[in-house]
Amino acid sequence: MSLRLWSMLLLAQLREQPGRLLVTVLAIALGVALGESVYLVNATALNEFGLATKRLVGEADIIVRGPRDGFSEALYPALARDSAVAVASPILELEAALPGRRETLKILGLDPFRAAALQPALLGGIAGGIFELFTADGIFLSSAAARQLNLRRGDVLTVIVGSSTTPLRVLGILPEENFSAPLGVMDIASVQWTFNLLGRLNRVDLRLAAGTSVDTYRSELERRLPPGVLAVAPKFERDRAVTVTRAYRVNLNMLALVALWTGAFLVFSTQSLSVLRRRRSLALLRAMGVTRAGLQWALVGEGAAFGVMGSLLGVVLGFVFAAAMLRVLMGDLGPGQLHVMGATVHAAALPLSFFFVVGTCVAGAGAWMPARSASRQPPARSLKGGDGDYGPIARTSWHAGLALLLLGVLFAQLPAVAGLPLFGYASIAALLFGAVLLVPVLTVKVLAMAPRTNRVVWDAAIAQIRENVGLSALSLASIIVSFSLMVAMAIMVYSFRVSFEHWLGKLLPADLQIREPLGSDTAYWSPSEQAKLASVPGIERLEFRRTRQILLDAGRPAVTLIARGATATQAAGELPLLQTAAPAPGDQLEPVWISEALQDLYGLKTGGTLALSLAGHARNYRVAGVWRDYARTFGAIVMTIPAYSAATGDRGATEGSVWLDGRRAADDVAASLRSCFVRGDMLEIMTSTAVRERSLQIFDRAFAITYALEGIAVVIGLTGISFAAGSTALARRSEFGMLRHIGMLRRQVVGILASEGFLMSLFGVLYGLTLGAVLSLVLVYVVNRQSFNWSIDLKVPAWQLGALSVILIAAAALTAVWSGRAATSKDAVQAVREDW
Repeated sequence: MSLRLWSMLLLAQLREQPGRLLVTVLAIALGVALGESVYLVNATALNEFGLATKRLVGEADIIVRGPRDGFSEALYPALARDSAVAVASPILELEAALPGRRETLKILGLDPFRAAALQPALLGGIAGGIFELFTADGIFLSSAAARQLNLRRGDVLTVIVGSSTTPLRVLGILPEENFSAPLGVMDIASVQWTFNLLGRLNRVDLRLAAGTSVDTYRSELERRLPPGVLAVAPKFERDRAVTVTRAYRVNLNMLALVALWTGAFLVFSTQSLSVLRRRRSLALLRAMGVTRAGLQWALVGEGAAFGVMGSLLGVVLGFVFAAAMLRVLMGDLGPGQLHVMGATVHAAALPLSFFFVVGTCVAGAGAWMPARSASRQPPARSLKGGDGDYGPIARTSWHAGLALLLLGVLFAQLPAVAGLPLFGYASIAALLFGAVLLVPVLTVKVLAMAPRTNRVVWDAAIAQIRENVGLSALSLASIIVSFSLMVAMAIMVYSFRVSFEHWLGKLLPADLQIREPLGSDTAYWSPSEQAKLASVPGIERLEFRRTRQILLDAGRPAVTLIARGATATQAAGELPLLQTAAPAPGDQLEPVWISEALQDLYGLKTGGTLALSLAGHARNYRVAGVWRDYARTFGAIVMTIPAYSAATGDRGATEGSVWLDGRRAADDVAASLRSCFVRGDMLEIMTSTAVRERSLQIFDRAFAITYALEGIAVVIGLTGISFAAGSTALARRSEFGMLRHIGMLRRQVVGILASEGFLMSLFGVLYGLTLGAVLSLVLVYVVNRQSFNWSIDLKVPAWQLGALSVILIAAAALTAVWSGRAATSKDAVQAVREDW
């Protein structure tokens, strides 16, 4: 009986309302497709990075890793002679700067005979020319690097060493299956000689003897390694891409699911319309013996059927979207950290099944409340006609709504779980659904204060809304959900953008910015070259900086050390400081300023001490302040140039800020700066304005997916408004007929509907603005801070939100008018007869 009832109701729906049901199915399909495509793109990119890293790490049990400028190679024989070590492979891993290119090339210096035991997959493509690898100026390139640099066997690759260039001869191209990312492989002695790093290593891979406990040996090894050298688990190296991009990926996945949940509310609106339109038919089924449970599950099955159709379509579309994004964006959905070339989508059955089940369950959940309400309607009353008995249900929902709001506030106070703001997301969900459940009681309170205007249309519209609180809540649900989420995301993104612009303005006060390729280990300017650059005519002042990567913890990514400012006062004045600590009298420790990420991840406080290992020596520094940094997610440390030089002996520079004296044009000064070097393309020069514009373009690109998903949620919400208006109008055809019988003009009836649409959308927009503002506080102060470990200042895009509010109110009023005209087009006598 239940299966026959379900099929009968579903087929009747498909015959009578194919257009509305098609839109509902497409909404579910779009939500599933977005979530699946984001997952597949990220999973494919992560898989490519994982395979590449696995080939780099190979079969090592422990990776001994030091600073990028290396440690003494004397550590290698000491490790190799350890009885617990079966194989030790010395490595020099560098990011080499290339003339005319912003990207660096990772170069791996290996002992091929030692590396063959630990990285056989990497060296497999060189097997035939293993002795060629000993060529002093020779390098093998991966297929990706050769494509990117447009090089072939026998060509010359030019690298930057210091401020000069060195040619390397391409000995061969590694097959694609050996390594899929850009990479160069050289003999370790050649790398040491070419890049002036004789006697230095920065990595030693270890395979332990059989029977040796890896964890025990690693803990023991860490105690006897030199300062700044750490014993790292290979799993951390393999999972680095996962760790670095996890917060962004999780936030993007949650955002993709917003469209799916908004689609659930569209199913809710569609099913509410269907139940109201078929109330007599459903009541007749109840009178003929269909049980309450049977009717309820048949109606839930309708929603689940729409979910099945939408999910099937969504799974296919998601695969197509993912393939297109990999082809166009090369796997990078915004942050610039997951960038792969030539990857193809590999979809396992389990994740595809997961998205199919989620889409089906979400659609079923959206149909549950209308089904529950329909099954509880007394058959006699439903056969009589009129509106459903939603009032008691709506008036009692405020208890659950208040409980959810309190739960949402509680969740917002809880810390992150494994670096993810899981309780922040739970807080948003609780606040959202709690606020929706409070709509009926708040509507009653607001309408109770509305005075009589002695105008038939307005007074009738207010009376109708007042006496049909539950139906009003149904109509408002999709507006409030979609609009509040859109408001929250808009406030968060706008706040972030404004804060980002202010941050750029603080860090880029000069006229020009000069630098070597970002992340390079091989390019720098010596003190004499810095003096030469500073003496260029037209320059009033030139301030240099030195940046490098250092490891503070074997289980965390590297942090950035920045040397800038001749004095502590100058260094502090150039930073966007959030917290400062006054120096204690007689304090001999050099000051450092840490970013918010370092403060959060390592539990540091202003006024405390920070231990740093530089040039093989451990030193303590005083944390003089905390500054805002949007460029380095895992932390940055600033110290003065004299303190850095004293600790490391390094007086080189990699970046600089140039203030012009106004006597020469910026382009002329830039040309003179380039002429200080053998090749002008060794130096990247941009005006601070251009740097800001490019940074903002990168910001907008990172949030392009956010903007797209936000727009989709709004479109689904507008569709929900249309369905809600149609639901109300069709359910009240007999009421309109009676109003026409007692003398009301058709335009007055339509005016009542338009007034109701205007008032309800006004209430929904104001309520959505308020709720969205509250949700934005959770996004800004909880989700953002726990995800990325930086703060942003709350800013509201008033003009944008105001314009969108007007559009939504107008759209709701127009759809109400359109639905009213359709509902009043039937003859008044025939409409009234439906209620006899």
